Amino acid sequence: MAAPMEHLTAVYRELEAWEIGCTDGVEPAVDRVRRVTELFREAEHRENADEKIFTLLLKILSRALGEIQAKGATSDSSPECWLDLSTECFRCLRNSCVQCARNQNTIRSCLTHEDEKVAMYGSMVLFTCMGEDKMADLMVSANLGVAVNVITVYNKWPNAEWLQLIVTDRFLRYPELVKQIYASLSHSDRVVLIELIMTKVGDKSLLSVEELASLQKIAEFLSECFQGQCRAVLKLAGPTHCDEQEGVVVVRLLDVLCEMTSDSEHLTCLQSSPGLLDTVVETLRLTHLVGKQSKNIFTSTHTASLGSDLTHAAVGFKAHLVRLIANLCYRNKDNQDKIYELDGIPLILDNCSIDDNNPFLNQWAFYAIRNLTKDNERNQGVIANLERQGLADASALERMGLEVEEHDGKLLLRSVKKM
Repeated sequence: MAAPMEHLTAVYRELEAWEIGCTDGVEPAVDRVRRVTELFREAEHRENADEKIFTLLLKILSRALGEIQAKGATSDSSPECWLDLSTECFRCLRNSCVQCARNQNTIRSCLTHEDEKVAMYGSMVLFTCMGEDKMADLMVSANLGVAVNVITVYNKWPNAEWLQLIVTDRFLRYPELVKQIYASLSHSDRVVLIELIMTKVGDKSLLSVEELASLQKIAEFLSECFQGQCRAVLKLAGPTHCDEQEGVVVVRLLDVLCEMTSDSEHLTCLQSSPGLLDTVVETLRLTHLVGKQSKNIFTSTHTASLGSDLTHAAVGFKAHLVRLIANLCYRNKDNQDKIYELDGIPLILDNCSIDDNNPFLNQWAFYAIRNLTKDNERNQGVIANLERQGLADASALERMGLEVEEHDGKLLLRSVKKM
């Protein structure tokens, strides 16, 4: 009896010859792939399969799906034979993975193959095989590299929709897995993961109760990450560090927190996130101070020609800090009072200006002041006293629809009715 490898080698050579020449139609390829499928029913053949046969199968699958798309665009061509071939390729790959961790890992390794199409169809197979019962396996340290590879490869080929789906429709259902992946990624790949989370948050489709609960836990984790890394953003102030990757991670973390707090489904959990508001105010204070000490991306500028480098990673960072403060204080008395305790109101008022480095900064500052003073007499009094001392810009208050008036010896901040 011939050894298992001899059987596979013979079929592999026939299949490889077809893939190179493809001169005798599609049916022979379907037959040869089917023979491999049958061989993989036996454990001895699965265990002795060489990686090159999986690479070949993925190349053939790539070709078959390309032909299906091309022929589907013309009314006089039938893609049926190519459909049969692609179906048989999937069956073959499925059989190869039955109770065979070695082949499962081999197919996963195809994600990092230098041929983009092989990697893309490898991701398709991975997505198909990644059921609920398999997700726990990825959290085992020996398998975590597979999940990390998904992010790394997506960073290389950001148009790979199957890789995106693996993250948004699989990984994000498991907050503990997301934490492990994040901890194992480079700064550059962390940016990619955060942006994929942003994609999910921005998806307005109805989320299940389980998905919402998972995203809320991920939101809390991202809050912790921001608090732990926030000072790295100051590295972006240097003239030669405009794309310093850890600083870019902080920028993206702030972006996703702003997006999450703009949605009532995530707002409450972040409003009560321990230390988040304190960190945001401290970071605003630091960046504001750094911007005043020397000319850099955190320096307020206003030119008729918008002379700022709008491609700089930190453009809009201060505006988003103020936006996050505004969101965290929305209808939240505890956070309003926290801003008072942190002496954050003068800081926000100091940012009620047009700044080329921070588009919409003054609008977010106005919104923050409104949220801070809503039904809060103490915060209203702080602003009124600042205005009397000349420390608050009366014209800025007017643009917000607010004015200061004295009543019974007290300064009050009230809304101006617009005609």
